[in-house]
Amino acid sequence: MGFVYLLVALIAAAVAVFALQNGTPASVRFLTWTLDGVPLAGLILVPFAAGLAIAAIALGIQHWRGRARVRRLEARVRDLEAAQRDKTPLTPPRAAP
Repeated sequence: MGFVYLLVALIAAAVAVFALQNGTPASVRFLTWTLDGVPLAGLILVPFAAGLAIAAIALGIQHWRGRARVRRLEARVRDLEAAQRDKTPLTPPRAAP
């Protein structure tokens, strides 16, 4: 996991250096919206930060779903172990949401 953090830090540093070396003003046009005189660094760093935030949210949701599935499967294992110990008939597993 440390390698991933190092890789992300290196990429972020490279983007920051690139953005700071290219600070000339630029104009941004999107549909009817126009913004003049925006530093090129801002045009690079703001979408980069937004992409990192979106990726963090998506990975957080995936992690949360995975943890919920692990808890559900651990509960099922405990039920199976208890049934094996007690030799009682098992109920069919619940359908996953």
